[in-house]
Amino acid sequence: MASELDKLKLQLKVARDEISNLRSQLNSLNHVHKKEIEAVRNILKDFKCGECSAKEVEPVSPKKIEKPANDSIQFNAIGYVNTIFKEKRAIPRQASVAGTIQSKLEINKDLFSNPELCLNSLDEFSHFWIIYNFHKNESHAKPKVYPPRLEGESVGVFATRSPHRPNLIGMSLVKLDRVEGTTIYFYGTDMLDGTPVLDIKPYIPQYDSPQKIVASGLNSSNSTPIKTREDPDGEENEYSAMTSSTSSVTQMNSIDDDDVKIPDWIKESKHLKVIFSETSQQQVKELNVNQKSIEEILQSDPRSVYVREKYLSQIYNFQIDGKNVMCKFDDKIHSVTVLQVKKLMDMNED
Repeated sequence: MASELDKLKLQLKVARDEISNLRSQLNSLNHVHKKEIEAVRNILKDFKCGECSAKEVEPVSPKKIEKPANDSIQFNAIGYVNTIFKEKRAIPRQASVAGTIQSKLEINKDLFSNPELCLNSLDEFSHFWIIYNFHKNESHAKPKVYPPRLEGESVGVFATRSPHRPNLIGMSLVKLDRVEGTTIYFYGTDMLDGTPVLDIKPYIPQYDSPQKIVASGLNSSNSTPIKTREDPDGEENEYSAMTSSTSSVTQMNSIDDDDVKIPDWIKESKHLKVIFSETSQQQVKELNVNQKSIEEILQSDPRSVYVREKYLSQIYNFQIDGKNVMCKFDDKIHSVTVLQVKKLMDMNED
């Protein structure tokens, strides 16, 4: 009798797990379905049949365009980023979190008459900054936001790197892989596929890392003297040569760690332990998925504060490179288990 009861309990547990998995798949499919409906609506919004187009009359006279306010600034994209993240869910919060994920930036061909020349010598640098627009962020900016690491506490938006800002501008430091024509391949991705890029700049440690400036008129054997002003594109070489004998020399020394200050909630960030089930390990191999990329995303806990508090230790789905990753968080032991990895097409067939 006891043996039969144990069997029934086991069957009941398996059935409950299956129901839970089915619910998660339905939620994921519902999310995909909503995205598809939104895409169809966008297509139909501007659709006009041939007959309607023929009946359209040219406007009599365009309205006079008023001069924009002095604080209004307009930028044009210099190119677009191509990444494996097709939706915002589970995108790494910082580029360094996903250091093994490769992406590419394609410069617009009409940016210059010879656009490939603008990337000349960029491959002499190991890293560069990408400055871009949060083009899919439709929320209104607020003066205070809730960083996930603060567990529900709020801070001023300008004390964070939140995308919910008055000006929807982001910046990421990425590692350069190679340059091919007008395309830049790089590692480190925290951007949505199709993100418009406003500018790129090479990373230069002497200027981009915190430095301590010491005024001095003498050279030091332990430091490298630099000019008080950098020559922009060689335009000031002649002027610099004329004034170098009278200009004082500025020395730049690396700053001490004690001089750099950041909040404790950034210092004390925790990494989750990522576990792959036997099923997910097999699926990762069969689908040729970069397992390290999934680990990097989950280690930093991609869940928002709202999701983490409302659905504590529940099933979580996200998409990466056309695959749906299903996992389960265990907030008591700070771990997350990857349950399965499937193609989105396979999920729709299920």
